[in-house]
Order: sequence, then C-alpha cells, then structure tokens
Amino acid sequence: MSSLTISGDTSGQITIDAPAVSGTNTQTLVAATGTLAPLISGTAVASTSGTSIDFTSIPSWVKRITVMFNGVSLNGTSNFLIQIGSGSVTSTGYISSSIVTETTGNTNLTSTSGFAVRNSSIATSTVYGSLSIFLISGTTYIASHTFGDVVRTCATSGGGTSPALSAALDRVRITTVNGTDTFDAGSINIMYE
Repeated sequence: MSSLTISGDTSGQITIDAPAVSGTNTQTLVAATGTLAPLISGTAVASTSGTSIDFTSIPSWVKRITVMFNGVSLNGTSNFLIQIGSGSVTSTGYISSSIVTETTGNTNLTSTSGFAVRNSSIATSTVYGSLSIFLISGTTYIASHTFGDVVRTCATSGGGTSPALSAALDRVRITTVNGTDTFDAGSINIMYE
C-alpha cells in the first residue's frame, strides 16, 4: 500500500492511503477556486407539536439543502410551507407552485410566502419525501420537491424560486400556509452540502 502525507501550515497532517493496484489510476482535481465541502446531516426534529420547525446556523458556504419529511402530519388540512432566510426568515417574494396528483384529480397550490408543498385535504395525511433547495445565483435559491402521502395514496411535486436574500442562506423554516395548524406526527431533518 502506498501513502501520501499532506502537512498543514501550522500543525497536523492528513495521510491518504491507496491500495496497490495494477495499471494506473488517475484522479484529476478541478483547476478552479473552491472548497470541497462535506455532506452534513442535521439532527432530526420530532414534528409532533408546534406550528413551525426551524433549522438555523447553516454555514455560508452551503449550496444545496435537502429538507426531509418522515411520516409528517398536521392536525388540520393546511398545506406545508418552507421558508428560507439570512438573519431572519423571508416570508414574501417567492414564486412557487405544488400539485397533488390523486386518482380523483389534481389540485394545485401557488404561494408567494415560501416554497409551497400541497398537502392532501385530510388531517390524517402522512407525508414522506424531500424538498431540495439550490443556490442558483448570488443569494437567490430555487427549490423542487417530491412527496408521497401514504394515507391518501397520492403524490405531490413542484418547485419555485426565492427572492434575493440579504446574504447567504443561514436558516430554513418548515411551517404551514395558514400558520395555525400544528404538527402532530413524524420527524423532519435537513442535509446540506
């Protein structure tokens, strides 16, 4: 086995070990300024109470955030709303839409208050899936989502764009369109890179 040791400017070192292989393996590094960032998972939060769930202290270098729902339910029939911000949550200026597809037909939802996620129209809905938020340019972010509701056996999909934030995104809020329905089941987590 061969190894390569890289020493830091002040102290410490990283050793990379490579197993012996026949032939040549080449890994080319991109010749551009940037940082190789790890994929980081947040801490899952029980979505069993309250009207909103916040994830804060997201690092400024983050370019993609995934919001994950695991069996999330509300005590009413409101739709979900995901909002982002820098320093505080931004609640205006979005352009988003979401559609739920059921055997009985499709129902659309639009919102300027956040990234809308259409919920089916019963309080016992149980939602699984994710919404991904991507830095598109400057401090403007786009989102897309796909969710499944195991109670109504339907699917939700959609997307949208945010207004330009005052600085890099540092927080994500998961709430409801009406602002009063409370979470009553499941868990929510984020992953970012």
